[in-house]
Amino acid sequence: MTAATHSTLFPQAPDSADAVLEGLDPEQREVATALHGPVCVLAGAGTGKTRAITHRIAYGVRAGILHPSSVLAVTFTNRAAGEMRGRLRQLGAAGVQARTFHSAALRQLQYFWPKAIGGSMPRLVDRKIQLVAEAAAACRIRLDRGELRDVTAEIEWSKVTQTVPADYAPAAAKAGRESPRDPAEIAQLYAAYEDVKRERSVIDFEDVLLLTVAVLQDRHDIAEQIRAQYQHFVVDEYQDVSPLQQRLLELWLGERDSLCVVGDASQTIYSFTGATPDHLLDFRTRHPGATVVKLVRDYRSTPQVVHLANGLLAQARGRAADHRLELVSQRAAGPEPVYAEYTDEPAEAEGAARRIRELIDSGIPASEIAILFRTNAQSETYEQALADAGVPYQLRGAERFFDRPEVRKAGIALRGAARFGGNDSLLDDVVDLPSQVRAVLSGEGWTTQPPAGSGAVRERWESLAALVNLAQDFAAAKPGATLADLVAELDERANAQHAPTVQGVTLASLHSAKGLEWDVVFLVGVAEGMMPITYAKTDEQIEEERRLLYVGVTRAREHLRVSWALSRSPGGRPNRRPSRFLDGLRPGSTATTGRTTTAGGAGGIERGIRGIRESAPKRAQRVPARCRVCGRTLTDPGEMKLMRCDDCPSDMNEGLYERLREWRADQARSSGQPAFCVFTDRTLMAIAESAPDDERELARIPGVGMRKLTRYGADVLAICAGQSLAQSTDQD
Repeated sequence: MTAATHSTLFPQAPDSADAVLEGLDPEQREVATALHGPVCVLAGAGTGKTRAITHRIAYGVRAGILHPSSVLAVTFTNRAAGEMRGRLRQLGAAGVQARTFHSAALRQLQYFWPKAIGGSMPRLVDRKIQLVAEAAAACRIRLDRGELRDVTAEIEWSKVTQTVPADYAPAAAKAGRESPRDPAEIAQLYAAYEDVKRERSVIDFEDVLLLTVAVLQDRHDIAEQIRAQYQHFVVDEYQDVSPLQQRLLELWLGERDSLCVVGDASQTIYSFTGATPDHLLDFRTRHPGATVVKLVRDYRSTPQVVHLANGLLAQARGRAADHRLELVSQRAAGPEPVYAEYTDEPAEAEGAARRIRELIDSGIPASEIAILFRTNAQSETYEQALADAGVPYQLRGAERFFDRPEVRKAGIALRGAARFGGNDSLLDDVVDLPSQVRAVLSGEGWTTQPPAGSGAVRERWESLAALVNLAQDFAAAKPGATLADLVAELDERANAQHAPTVQGVTLASLHSAKGLEWDVVFLVGVAEGMMPITYAKTDEQIEEERRLLYVGVTRAREHLRVSWALSRSPGGRPNRRPSRFLDGLRPGSTATTGRTTTAGGAGGIERGIRGIRESAPKRAQRVPARCRVCGRTLTDPGEMKLMRCDDCPSDMNEGLYERLREWRADQARSSGQPAFCVFTDRTLMAIAESAPDDERELARIPGVGMRKLTRYGADVLAICAGQSLAQSTDQD
């Protein structure tokens, strides 16, 4: 359950800009009112970061400082983007774009493709695994289902870190990645995967970012058009940004600094996907004049839960630990966390189900309870135990609520009843809105009592029950609302992916639970070999496992139960022990050596040094581009690349141009990119016309940035000098 759904479902929008600020603490208010220049918000778990940044955007819009259409709020999941849109709508700031990096990039790519590349955009595939399987078959490499998944993950990591197939092996070694197969095989599969995509004329999600970056780098006119549209950026979960996403953000920004980033290095748990907290931790270095606000007031969890969370990080090591935030609970005292040991995993699951049954019988809603585990494979045991105990549950990470078939059908039925309800006999004897919804949904499978057992039938009923409950809340908040009003509300929620609460205990992996919270959390399987996981070998991997447990602990508002089993199955050898991360924290254990204080713990506000902009190194001022033949000022991007008017005579070396085109085709094939991503035709023409002698001259050519200079400069200069690439390599 999210904080958004835990609050009042249908609040009234604030009646003024100042009213938007009401209820914010001093640090949150600073975030909301710091609308100029770079701002970095270091926000601990449960400190109201989403509240702070949505109120920031809403305050800027309501005060007339920000135009809604000029703001782009970026986050990492559709759920988080939907929640942000829902909150902004409630604050009276509709019209602000809140999207994932991929969603924002895809919209831009679709719009500019005809202008930038021409023709129709390739089809986007939402699942890579089948294409990876075809690539493996082409390479005559046998992969089982697990290996297919692992190789796919390696390809995704390579692309978000901007690593081409030829560079995979050294890049993986440098990053300390443990390849699922021989690195040379991974590189071969990666290259074959890119070939399969080209043959099918399809692109994947990482290509969306890569291609958008390529277009913005090479087409200054398109980049300026996007920058004219979006002038203020907010990035949530900034600790999860990959190098590729950071590059895209820089291209969106251009030379401006109207940027607000929000993150917590202690919640960096996706490094296996290429995410790194370095961009967050280095923000002040890159932006010396930035305002830094630290949010440490924890409004989510009791002091007992917060004490355990702080204790976990007190023993952490590494750069993220150096910047940890010491949370301070703002809630009344609650129960101490409970630690439980079981003989085996089925007994642990049965114990959790039995305790959950008691909690539900005592009045705690099932939707306020979660069971969190390290791997998805642990889910089945708990599903069975809950079903045996008659406890409803839902699996986190399943299909999005408004995309479920039963929800789509229910929406169609409600829309039809809203239009033609006067002719529907089902509605003859009902007057109020909740009764109308119950009557309509009874025809779709809803009943007053849930079906027995678990599985698909129970999940469909839970979806319909969530709509019934939403109708009741809607009618209570807006007396006199009609069925048509409810349908309009559902449409808005579907567009924002702001789903209602589904009644049922949540089963989720620790990774998928990030960003969520419950009154009661069961952390299960917290034993060595599972937490940290067996394959976590390096210090960095161990510390990420610690942060993962920290994320799990901070999901709990009030009740937290931590358990482990001594063996996997009944009768097995009891050779497991509780996780090392609990040493010194659970009763009867001894603390391992670790730090107890860090430099970055306290909350507060750090403003940029006054006048820093004057003393900091300034970027070179742009000077008008002029034709090197006639001297006319150039404005067309294509002419600016050539540094001459299209009508002025060209002194291009045709032979050099053809050699460059042949080299570019080879590079595109080996890297699995379209040719224009290496260099555009215009850039090759400019190189062939100027025939640069050294890197300094090559770097002056528009379209040759530092990254391309580093990667391709030696080859290009060798070709310009009339050398073969083999000769160039020998000389090197």
